[in-house]
Amino acid sequence: MTHVAQAALWMTGAIASFSSMAVAGRMVTLELDTFELMLYRSVIGFAIVLAVAGLAGRLGEVSGKRLGLHLVRNVSHFTGQNLWFWALTMIPMAQVFALEFTSPLWVAVLAPLILGERLTRMRALAAGLGFIGILIVARPNPMALEPGALAALGAAIGFAGSAMFTKRLIATQSVVSVLFWLTVMQTGLALLCAGLDGDIAWPSPTAWPPLAVIGFAGLMAHFCLTNALRVAPAILVMPMDFLRLPVIAVVGMALYAEPLEWAVFAGAALILTANFVNLRAEVRPR
Repeated sequence: MTHVAQAALWMTGAIASFSSMAVAGRMVTLELDTFELMLYRSVIGFAIVLAVAGLAGRLGEVSGKRLGLHLVRNVSHFTGQNLWFWALTMIPMAQVFALEFTSPLWVAVLAPLILGERLTRMRALAAGLGFIGILIVARPNPMALEPGALAALGAAIGFAGSAMFTKRLIATQSVVSVLFWLTVMQTGLALLCAGLDGDIAWPSPTAWPPLAVIGFAGLMAHFCLTNALRVAPAILVMPMDFLRLPVIAVVGMALYAEPLEWAVFAGAALILTANFVNLRAEVRPR
């Protein structure tokens, strides 16, 4: 298989995983709040990481160094993931995914502050194009801002922060160590937040299957995406990720009668263009 075909196969797995997690998340939030959802998801994810790393003999890679950076990364990801699941309950899934695609643009804007990278002219142009795309997708009304759209944008910022802190961690930490502390710390964060009201709901028997899907698909999506980026350049892989939008739009229409709105696709196309401009500038020889 060529590198592009291999990447396409991995991205098919990532798209299926992200889409199934969105559907399962909407099912579970009918009886659990997002903090409870994240609690059970993290526990399931921890069990999977422990089992797989243990069978592979890689638990020794787990390191107790840089726990402060692990905590910052996981607070960012935990916040973004909670807002993502919350947004799914308020706006169409296609709109959530479209706004989530702004995450790389937030990385371009925030990297100079967090990673000390330079804000180039092309990064600024990409961020500007992406912002116009956001306005087309969200169609904000200054008199009544849509909470779901704001939550989706907050999720994108949270994911961007998580990606940047992961970049700093991965220089000295193995993937196993990052995933181990991700599931451990997010279990603790979810337990703290879910227990603030003194009531943590126990899932019903019908909620456990979608919770298992969320726990497994969440890890599988990032595993597939990482492998796609390993075999092919980001400039080829990331446009494949855009296929998530039409897939989830069809799923939303079939399962929830969500309309296929031109503005979502037009704005998302502009956001994709902005990401493509940014990626092309990054890989161009200097």
